[in-house]
Amino acid sequence: MTETRFGIFVPQGDPYPVLVRKWRHYEELGIETVWQPDHFLRPTDPTAPMFECWTTLSALAAETSRIRMGALVSSNLLRHPALLAQEVLTVDHISGGRLEVGVGCGWFEEEHERFRIPLMEPGPRVDRFSEAMEIVDRLLRGETVSYEGEHYRLSEAKLRPYPVQLPRPPLTLAAHRSRMLRICARYADRWNSIGTPEEIAERNRILDAECQRIGRDPAGIVRSVFMNAADPAARGLPDVWTSPGVFSDVVGRYTEAGVGEFIINQPRPDQQATADGILAELMVR
Repeated sequence: MTETRFGIFVPQGDPYPVLVRKWRHYEELGIETVWQPDHFLRPTDPTAPMFECWTTLSALAAETSRIRMGALVSSNLLRHPALLAQEVLTVDHISGGRLEVGVGCGWFEEEHERFRIPLMEPGPRVDRFSEAMEIVDRLLRGETVSYEGEHYRLSEAKLRPYPVQLPRPPLTLAAHRSRMLRICARYADRWNSIGTPEEIAERNRILDAECQRIGRDPAGIVRSVFMNAADPAARGLPDVWTSPGVFSDVVGRYTEAGVGEFIINQPRPDQQATADGILAELMVR
């Protein structure tokens, strides 16, 4: 596990002082990254509180000093890509260059139904995401962007200042199927997915092939999995915070599937002591 990265997923539903304590706690443990979702409603509990993602990231960037942070992941359907790029520039500066930029094409049906935000069919949704990633990539590199797409149009658009992280802050793209993996091959610094080890292994092979097709070294993309025992997509895998043995077993299965980074949903309060022990042991290896 010495070459494996670990991050914690902390939904921004707690009172703000509690969020600050959690982030500082994981920073003190030596965890590399903390992530939060970008939703109006929490998918696992739509009745739960939920602060806005990028506003909260901006505040927590000012409350921490070392830990890297990101959205897992921002929905492309909730904001224009130029707005996302400007939010990224802002938080990159506030954090002193500690930002990871997570983006996905959007998926949470109940959220879209309640707020009357068009979800779109999968094909046009992915087309829109592809256009958005080209725009975000170019704006974050400081380019002046003129763009005529089916979903977005820009005319000599540019954002300043330049980001702290050059040539741009790293992009984490969520993808589970071939077309999205093709977009990852072009733009992603980190690919993130959720599923069984067998599913992740197959997607890894597809991503490798897509990278090779466009002449990119597949090793240039970090392979990351989101582990959330409360999510049905976990499909019966044991909760890694149950014990150190369970943690090692599950992580080992995904490592064999090609995963190099684990972003794990925060432990329940009754699991915190066990989780802290596991994480503390990992950080000293």
